[in-house]
Amino acid sequence: MTDDISRPLARAPRGFVDHRARDLAAEREILSRVSAVYERYGFEAFDTGALEYADALGKFLPDADRPNEGVFALQDDDEQWMALRYDLTAPLARFVAQSWETLPKPFRRYAFGTVWRNEKPGPGRFREFTQCDADTVGSARPEADAEIIAMAAEGLGAAGLAQGDYVLKINNRKLLNGLLVRAGVTTEGQKLAVLRAVDKLDRLGPDGVRYLLGEGRKDESGAFTKGAGLSTSAADAVLAFTAAGRADRTETLDLLANVIGGSAEGDEGLAELSRIDQALTGLGVGADQAIFDPSVVRGLEYYTGAVFEAELLLRSLDEKGQPIRFGSVGGGGRYDDLVARFTGEPVPATGFSFGVSRLASALRAAGQDLGRQTRGPVVVIVFSPDDMPAYFALVAELRAAGIAAEVYLGSSGMKAQMKYADRRLSPAAIILGGDEILAGTVTIKDLDLGRALSTGVTDNAAWRAERPGQQTLPRAELIPALRRILEA
Repeated sequence: MTDDISRPLARAPRGFVDHRARDLAAEREILSRVSAVYERYGFEAFDTGALEYADALGKFLPDADRPNEGVFALQDDDEQWMALRYDLTAPLARFVAQSWETLPKPFRRYAFGTVWRNEKPGPGRFREFTQCDADTVGSARPEADAEIIAMAAEGLGAAGLAQGDYVLKINNRKLLNGLLVRAGVTTEGQKLAVLRAVDKLDRLGPDGVRYLLGEGRKDESGAFTKGAGLSTSAADAVLAFTAAGRADRTETLDLLANVIGGSAEGDEGLAELSRIDQALTGLGVGADQAIFDPSVVRGLEYYTGAVFEAELLLRSLDEKGQPIRFGSVGGGGRYDDLVARFTGEPVPATGFSFGVSRLASALRAAGQDLGRQTRGPVVVIVFSPDDMPAYFALVAELRAAGIAAEVYLGSSGMKAQMKYADRRLSPAAIILGGDEILAGTVTIKDLDLGRALSTGVTDNAAWRAERPGQQTLPRAELIPALRRILEA
């Protein structure tokens, strides 16, 4: 007999990932630690709805050839198009424009939440993920950028990164603009071609970028990318600019002044970086945490001044023993034109955002898994359905004492129940058979200790004889004994 019922294939949409307790615990721990830093800096918690009107989101996604301009959109019953937010900044700009008169100025907020992007998924590139942002809206001072950078550094440290595990790289779009003026770049198309070429330095190196700054480059597949069309001297100037970064921020500024000094916009960018340097020094942020790197290019049509990127320097290996390079986990900068989309008036703003899941994955790969301590509940083993009232009275007592606990509600025997408790990473299992109920006792099996000891056990008979971590004690001593196990 054939089954004619049509059943759906169990599968998650591409770019969407299921998260179990360990992953969620790591992300929640990161958000808790970073939020504490942001609040200590005086930033206000803030959130918006998941949906925004599509025209309010702007067109800053790089994957504009996808449907709906890179967002997931739907039409409301009033025929207005709405879209799931693709970041946390565009909704902030809408809120500021809507509420500017009633807000404290500057408005300092932090937010974390899920964002969605209708982009082509790939390794490490998801359509749904969690971001954590902090922004200052209403201050044009370079010191506002410096404070965001300092706060980002402290937040990364609070999340579990040691100094030397990361570096914040800082640049200024005004320097780039001044450089392009000196290089004779006049059209917007040529300007974007130069910036896109610079953005490929990590991947192609100076020689590959030189081709892209000139006539163009043919890659290994034979595909040709048209270049920016700069002269040899102009391309040299661009590459000298990108190579001016040094370990000392002041030395970098001196080198940059020699490369682009004399351009009004470039000089303005240098002055802003100098003030950022002074503020970072006052905040105790050294060059081991934040440096000036002229090769950093972010948001070609988005940022208007300082830009910064958080790069992980963690050394770790994948499951095959190959080195992993995580690269950037976040970034930000100054975006003075975003609110003006709604009001017509420029409102200065600066902010930083990092990917929570990506940071959690990097920490786990480096052996710093914040979710590894995720514990399951204490499991009460079931022997007889007739004793269910006693089991539930026990579990209620444990929960009232603040101990996570559950009665096993499957239909398997004791061996399978113990395996269930072990898979849940339960700290302990409670054995309450008829004899224990009559005697007013309870047996505790310390599963944490059992896991630790099992790594060195070679003789199964000896293992069974020793019965590590198992004790029978009066019922009144149960909760103190469990607390000792949990605290250990």
